[in-house]
Amino acid sequence: MLLSKNVTMQFGGLTAVDNFSITVGDNEIVGLIGPNGAGKTTIFNIITGVYTPTKGSVFFNGKKISGKATHKITEAGLARTFQNIRLFSEMTVLENIMVAANLRDHSSLISAVLHLPWYLAGEKKSREMSLSLLDSIGLLDNANDNAVSLPYGKQRRLEIARALATKPKLLLLDEPAAGMNPQESRDLMDFILNIREKYNVAVLLIEHHMQVVMGICERLYVLEYGITIADGTPQEIQKNKKVIDAYLGVEN
Repeated sequence: MLLSKNVTMQFGGLTAVDNFSITVGDNEIVGLIGPNGAGKTTIFNIITGVYTPTKGSVFFNGKKISGKATHKITEAGLARTFQNIRLFSEMTVLENIMVAANLRDHSSLISAVLHLPWYLAGEKKSREMSLSLLDSIGLLDNANDNAVSLPYGKQRRLEIARALATKPKLLLLDEPAAGMNPQESRDLMDFILNIREKYNVAVLLIEHHMQVVMGICERLYVLEYGITIADGTPQEIQKNKKVIDAYLGVEN
């Protein structure tokens, strides 16, 4: 599904990502780990079109997406969350979902302004789909609440749900367990596994929480200073001396 070939990202004289390659298959959960500053979020920004790589290419379902506009990449079937939660703070929980769901609504501006029948039908369908999504993730009772009034864990779920509303084939999660307590982290693991099965999406995630990473990922890539130092199954990564020295530490 996702393939990057020899991707390099330079900012002036700084090489943030060096010759990075990755594959993510259908319905697979893959982790991207490494110390702070290793280039993980830069890779997400390359994949989602925020940055155009200095060298190399990214392909999604066989088509080159590197260099395309971010909204075109989202339309192709990639959606992401952010390390720092970015909800629409002046909107309700439901409105946050509907904004994303409207990506698949191709009504024109004129039909929206004039409230033409096909626009109203599309809005009704979007609302029903959004409510169904909120119900499936346990946030239906919060539909009319202000998005930023939710507890932290629910805000994380809402951000993931908003990404799901674009109907992605691949979901990119940037540190979804950041700031969570142990119980919230365990709940998040179940949540990710459930949405993978229910919505038939592959997941690529950046995470420092090793319980989450080792508990749900089928394969891992490990970065240090923008360079891939290892890739393999969680069991292989746990035993890799380079990874232990650079990141995991002896106790892990």
